[in-house]
Parts: sequence; C-alpha cells; structure tokens
Amino acid sequence: MTLLTYQVFKTVAEAGSFHKAAEILGLTPSAISHSISSMEGELGFSLLTRSKSGVTLTNYGEHVLPYVNAVLNADESFKQAVAEFNGLKQGKVKLGCFSSVCTNWVPEIIQSFREEYPAIRIEVFQGTYDDVAYWVKNGIVDFGFLSVSSAGDLPIEPFYRDPLLCIVPADFQKDDDKNYMTIEEMSKHQFVVQRESTDADIQNYLKQNHLDVQAGYHVVDDLSTIAMVASGFGICIMPEMVMKDIPYEVKRYKMKPDASRVIGMAALSPEFMAPAARTLYRHIVKRYKNI
Repeated sequence: MTLLTYQVFKTVAEAGSFHKAAEILGLTPSAISHSISSMEGELGFSLLTRSKSGVTLTNYGEHVLPYVNAVLNADESFKQAVAEFNGLKQGKVKLGCFSSVCTNWVPEIIQSFREEYPAIRIEVFQGTYDDVAYWVKNGIVDFGFLSVSSAGDLPIEPFYRDPLLCIVPADFQKDDDKNYMTIEEMSKHQFVVQRESTDADIQNYLKQNHLDVQAGYHVVDDLSTIAMVASGFGICIMPEMVMKDIPYEVKRYKMKPDASRVIGMAALSPEFMAPAARTLYRHIVKRYKNI
C-alpha cells in the first residue's frame, strides 16, 4: 500500500463519498473505488459500507483509520523535519479547539503566526471538549485546546486560567450589595445548563459545591445559554472568556467559593510533534500563558 492509498482512504472516510473524495484529491471516482478495493483486498476485510446515500466506516475501518492517520502524520512530520534541516519553516498544522477559544483566540493566532511563518498553514477543527479529545487521540489534529478537567488521560500542558462567573439577567436584583454570588444564593434560582461535554468545569463546580440546580432549559452552545439568561429564563455559570463581546444585556458576578477552568493544549505525543506543530504550540503558549 502506498501513501496515496492511505490518503484516499482517509479522504473517503471524512467526505463520506467516493465522488466528493475524487473532487478533493483530483482523481476519478473509479480510481478512488479501485484504490479502496485494492486496500481492502490486501488487508483481507472491508473498510467501508457502500449505500446509495454514501459510504460509512465498518467496525474494521474505524479501527484502521487512526493508524492510517498516524502514517500520514508521520510522513508530514518527516517532510517538515527535512524542510527544517534546510532552514525552511513550512508545513501544515491541524488544530482542534472549542467554541470560546475559536472565537476569542484563533483569528489572532492565525494572523500573528502567519506574519512570522507565512509558509505554515493552519487547519482549524472546532467542536466540543469530547470532539477535540477524540481528534487528538485519533490523529485527526496535531494538538488541541482542552480544559484540564476534560483531558482525561491525554497529556496536557496547562497555560491559562479562566475565571468562572455567575451570569444573571440585566434586571436581576440581589438581596445585598455584594459583588459576588454565593452557593446559597444561586441555589434559589433556576439554571440554564449545557451538556457536560461542553461545560465539564461548570458541572464539576456544581457537584463539588453540592449545588443541585433546578434546570428547565438544556442547550448546547454558549451564546444560546446567555440568550436564555438575558431573556429571564434563569441564571448560568460561564467562563470569563466566553463573556467577551457578548451582544446580550446581562450582569456578571464573581462567585464564592471562586473557581476557574484551566485551559491547556493536549497532544498525543508532545515530544514527537512535527516541527510546524511544535512551532505553533510554542507560539500559542508564549502569547497566552498566564499561569
């Protein structure tokens, strides 16, 4: 099997279609089909399930894909290392991130990095904590932003502390004039909450402080949560980073006890990152490290 065979399989798996993969790679659909059939014949099992609506990975295909990604990533690393030996900085870095990092940091990261290293391309993958962890573990991205509490068994380098705040409607009236909310105060109000894969740090805070929230609204993204709060449907807890440039009128309070989410960058093998990925990794830590 050749590297092109591996690239064909990876592209078909991501595109879910022989025709789309052919367009992406500049090949004919018949060439794509032949490449996949040859690979399956050599392996001795089916990698894809074909149907009128497209193709999906078989169980064998799902297990093979991470190894294919590892081979392709190793080839990219080799090319970048050779370029580095020749005094060049080039290549491609695949970066995983969650929503608030994508909106607050990624545009500036791409711009500032491009100014220093115009020959290195950054490909961005945005998703939940669970998505980013999956992408890192399966070699889909070189490294990704995660909160430390959501990294699980992935190696992660913490570098940024992001305080958690209590967010309430603009017309919210406190019983006192203190500039913070206590657990007791928050327990009296209905919450707008998100899935644990999206706000693991907030869920941990609620559990650690035995705050059994009354939650009648369960949403997915940060902006929807804040919109619900602004409309008077409850209160929520949000990282400070999320609250930058929010278009809704709300009040923000520190909390007692206070808490933060710690953001880090996770990589499957930090010591063996490709030169371009390592260069971007160091660039990000240098610009945003606050702990």
